[in-house]
Formats: sequence, structure tokens, C-alpha cells
Amino acid sequence: MNEQQADLLIIGGGVGGVSAALAALRRGRSVIMTERTPWLGGQLTAQLVPSDEHRRIETTGRNRSYARFRELVRERYRTYYPLTAAARADRRLNPGAAWVSPLSVEPKVVLAVIHDLLRPYEASGRLTLMLETVPVAVHADGDLISAVTVRDREGNARELTAPFVLDATELGDLLELGGVEFVTGREGRGETGEPGAPETGDPLDMQSVTWCFAIEHLAGEDHVIDRPDDYEFFRDWRPPQLAGEKMLGFRRAAHDGSIAREYTLNVNADDDPFAIDVDHRNMGEAPELWNYRRVAARRQFEDGAYASDIVIVNWPMNDYVGGPLFGTDDVAVHWDRSKSLSRSLLYWLQTEAPRPDGGTGWPGLRLAPRVTGTPDGFAMLPYFRESRRIRAQRTILEQDFDRRFRDGRGAERYPDTVGVGHYYWIDRHATTGSSAGGGGLPEPFEIPLGALLPQRVRNLLPAAKNIGTTHISNGSYRLQPVEWSIGEAVGALAAYCLDRKVEPSTVRSDPRRLGDFQNDLERGGAQLRWDPELRW
Repeated sequence: MNEQQADLLIIGGGVGGVSAALAALRRGRSVIMTERTPWLGGQLTAQLVPSDEHRRIETTGRNRSYARFRELVRERYRTYYPLTAAARADRRLNPGAAWVSPLSVEPKVVLAVIHDLLRPYEASGRLTLMLETVPVAVHADGDLISAVTVRDREGNARELTAPFVLDATELGDLLELGGVEFVTGREGRGETGEPGAPETGDPLDMQSVTWCFAIEHLAGEDHVIDRPDDYEFFRDWRPPQLAGEKMLGFRRAAHDGSIAREYTLNVNADDDPFAIDVDHRNMGEAPELWNYRRVAARRQFEDGAYASDIVIVNWPMNDYVGGPLFGTDDVAVHWDRSKSLSRSLLYWLQTEAPRPDGGTGWPGLRLAPRVTGTPDGFAMLPYFRESRRIRAQRTILEQDFDRRFRDGRGAERYPDTVGVGHYYWIDRHATTGSSAGGGGLPEPFEIPLGALLPQRVRNLLPAAKNIGTTHISNGSYRLQPVEWSIGEAVGALAAYCLDRKVEPSTVRSDPRRLGDFQNDLERGGAQLRWDPELRW
């Protein structure tokens, strides 16, 4: 078996994994990073999810490295794309003119920027990338992870070793493989003390996943796919989580403080890209789906550059609630069915969905595999909103940052903060149990170092959605800018510990060490605190 060694081993090349690698590499460390798909970037690329960001993202509430990453994405558009003069001059260019985010872009552009950032370290030999490679075994010596065995697409196995191992996988794979204590699904109120938690927990009650796909519309053409075998089931499906509404329908009932909504779909509407309102608080009772997660708005480009807008379908209609995608014996069934739901949604949109003009269906809707990097136009992986989560030294609770429980004080100020984040809601989608989802309103929050440290294992750190959150608090901490900050914090922590020959728990428990590490983060451009006057 091939053996390879580095200062830091990162399993998973998603948002957190990339950020962690950059943080360690910039501090002079060597890194091996593996990724199960052909693409680095996780949510932003292989899962086709335009970044979910808060309304202050352009000026605060993010690390300098994340701000730089966003500007490099914009610069790539200005350099290579035929933008209109107005779009090119827009300091806050949003190529997709989507209301999901002030920066909604094609996943391949994100992928190119990630490789631009990593390439100098790969060229120098300090970074080794292993794509289409999965972990198959974790070897432990007591409370230390000694090695991880991985396997590539040809079946070749390698044993990888490093003083520190980061689990940046989308589902916390190393936690299970390595026997690291973790939780899944929802906790009961007695366990967490969260006011919004149910009386009982259920480890299989997880947020829905969404198998995204990319579409465009060519009027007058017929691109209707073959009718899916299980189309009738999904067309008529009324899961209890939707309070009687059909899954394939534009209506959604009110739940947990939300309002009832009737989504609209105006395909290739001739909308003004500069009039898009990216403040989710203003989405109202009839949100528009076409420009919700649009990644290329044709009016941002010169005439004729795009025959159609390009849209990512990550909508309420393909949130799969039929069962979890890990933790049970029938996960393969739910992997297949989650994609089948999205395929059925496409067919419904092409043939039966009600149009604003009174007709039904848009047969000109066409999958765009050139955008997705897959032959079929669907994402390489479903969008996972929930993962295995470490049993951490400090678990982040709903009452730490939900404004209902803060009495106007803002979110908890953690002495061991290593980053910040925010979103519009504590955003929990409908779950695989009986929950319709929903959640409170988060105050701008911090990321405590204690939530990044397992209770027992000494050299494994989480770098994605697998940190010490609960089913509820995960609803805000799972978003892309937060995952970037988590990754940067643990990558920097590993480098700090190697430089000073200390363990992560020592950094947290020793006030002098903690302050020194926080200063290191701030010198590197991490934001550790919000303006104390800022609120939701």
C-alpha cells in the first residue's frame, strides 16, 4: 500500500476543506487533501448551491480570505466574460442577478478560482490533491488518529498520515469510521435545554437534502425528458411535513412563524438585474423562483451571449423528505429517490406545472450539463444540509443566538471565539421526520473554538457542518461563509499547534495560548467579533 505523509491531512475538499488548506499552507505547512468528486468546492460546485449569505456580507461578517475569494470570482467574470458595460462597472457585480445572494455565479467559475488559489502550493509540492478519492478506514491509537486509508476511483489504496487530521467531508465520514463520538438528527429538549427542541430526540430525523440541477429555457423547442417511472408518485405526493400541500406544487403552508407562500415562476422574464432585492426579509408571499438561484442572467451580458438565463433548481419542490441519506440500512434507496424527485420535478415543470398565462408546462426547459460537469445536468452530489456532528467540548445552542431568548443583548460572546457568521433565519428545512422545518431569527453570532474540539479525540478536527451544533443551531452554522470561517480556524489551529508543539485543547484551556492564537487568526484576516451594536 502506498503511504504518504504531510503536516495536515484534510479529508474532503468542500468549502471548509479548501479554506483549511489555504490557512495551513499560508502558514508554511504541507497538506494532503482528498475529495470524493472530481471538483473541489463542495456546496458551491459539486452540489450546485449558490452561496447563501447574509445582508452585510459585502462589508463585514466574513474573513478577509473569503472577501478576497469573492472578489477573485468577480474579477474572473470581468476578465473573461462579455459583460455589459453596466455590469462590468458594478463594484458588486452579481452575474446571476439572483436574490439568493449578492454573488450568484456558475460553479465552474468558483472551481477555477479555487484552483487558482491552490495552484502555487501544488506547484511547490506542499499541497497534494487526490480527487475522486474516498476514505475507507480510520486507524486510531487510543485518543489519536494515526492514519486514514483512502481509495481512488481505480481501486488503489493509500495510507495517509499526519499529526493532524481534518474531517471536511460533507457527512462527517471520519467520525463514524474512526469511532469518534458524534450525534445525528434532532436532540430532545432534555438533552440540550433548547426551547425549540421537541420533547424527544430522533437521530434519523434530519433536514431534507436537495438534488440540484441546472436548466435554461429555449422558447419554441421541445426538450421534455422521458417520463420518470415514479413520476405519478412524486406528482401526487403529499408528505405530512407539508401540511397537505403537494410536493410538486407552488403552494407552501405557513409553519413555525412563517407565512403561507405561493411561489411564482416567470421563465426568462425580462427583469432588470439591478432591481433584484437580495434582502430575504423582503421575499413576501409570492417569491419568484426563476431568479431565486439564477447563476447567469442574460441581461448582465452582451446581446446574444446567452440564449437564456441559467438557473439552478434548488427549490422547495425538490427538498427530499422521504428518508435520511446516512445512518440507516436503506440509504441507497433514498439516494436514488432524492434524485428521482428532482427528475420528476423537471418533468412536471416541462409538462404539467401551471403557467402564469393559464397554460401548463414549459417544454423548452433544457438541462445544462455544461454547467454541472455531469453528463445528465444534475449535481454530482445532493445538497446536504445536515451531517454527523461531533460531541464537542462546547455545543452551540439555540438560546445562544436566537433573538427570542437574548433580551436584546445580541448573541453570546464566546471568550474562545474564532470566527463569525450570520443568516436571515435559523434555517431548518422540512425534515425526514415529521417537522415542517422553520426556526427563529439569529442575532449575528460567533464561532466558539470549543465547538471545533471533540470531547475525546486529540488530533482530529471538524472542518464542515460536523462541528458541535445541534439540529437547530446547525440551521445557521451550516452556510457557506460560516463553513469557510470554520475551515480557516481549524487549518490555522493545526498550524499553530505544530509550530508550538501544543494540543488544541491546551490552546482553549490556557488563556495566554488562546489569546495568542486569536491574535494569529486576526493577523491572518479572520473576523472574531461583530460590532456589538449590530442586531438581526
